[in-house]
Amino acid sequence: MADRKHVAVLMGGWDAERPVSLNSGAGCVKALEEAGYRVTPIDVDRGIADTLAALRPDVAFNALHGRYGEGGAIQGVLETLQIPYTHSGVLASALAMQKDKAKMVFAAVGLPVAESRTVTRFEAAREHILPAPYVVKPVAEGSSFGVIIVKEDRSHPPQELLRPDWPYGERVIVERYIPGRELTCGVMGDRALGITEVIAKSESFYGYDAKYAPGGSEHILPAPLKPFIYQGIQMMAVKAHQALGCRGVSRTDFRFDDRGDGEGEIVVLETNTQPGMTATSLVPEMAAHEGMSFPELVRWMVEDASCDR
Repeated sequence: MADRKHVAVLMGGWDAERPVSLNSGAGCVKALEEAGYRVTPIDVDRGIADTLAALRPDVAFNALHGRYGEGGAIQGVLETLQIPYTHSGVLASALAMQKDKAKMVFAAVGLPVAESRTVTRFEAAREHILPAPYVVKPVAEGSSFGVIIVKEDRSHPPQELLRPDWPYGERVIVERYIPGRELTCGVMGDRALGITEVIAKSESFYGYDAKYAPGGSEHILPAPLKPFIYQGIQMMAVKAHQALGCRGVSRTDFRFDDRGDGEGEIVVLETNTQPGMTATSLVPEMAAHEGMSFPELVRWMVEDASCDR
């Protein structure tokens, strides 16, 4: 029987990923209650510091997604209040959220990354920054918000970047498009979980609808890969986790171009320090494949929580 630690589940917020976070939070609340904790769900607003200071939970379970919840800001609030929390700390969260900076760290430790340039959205709309095909994505968004794939037959750069209501920031990454398979690998502590291959049903890539719409994607776990490729990707996921200084649970996404002999290019796309946490999300699926139930997973995360992460 778990002790009666008081766990505040932080969810919602005001970022573009609010609906995703509410789903993650609701799943975590249920699993934490099943694990025996006393749980208070909090729909985070800009008064969160006062709310937490008054509540004084034993642990904050961070189920936020998006720039505020993943980018170091909420982690700084929790450090200031000295409330132990799950997932990564201030620096690792900020680094992972800034995709261009994370790629520099990956390259520095020898991880393979795709050629890219960071420019303003206006520059990317004015001319092709790289030869097509390429991908344009916001520097600091999750859930594939604002991602544009520019194919070979597109004569003009993406003009949607000029929308006056563009909500995804002024800086974008223009990155060489890597064809092939979408793979992702979770890390728990410093140990790799299994590798999932994600096959999008309704889109040409693993975008928002493929991630969250019912039937939007198929998850194949374990991914059908040659053993040395499988193990190599697991090692890369751990290396990415450690290079950024991540703690708790993370998930690193890859592209694998196996169009030739099946031993082609593998590229690290990004590391997610706040992966989705519903019972059917990718990391809980990976844990379940290894015999760990969702309540057992969130219990591990609560017991791993700390400050100074």
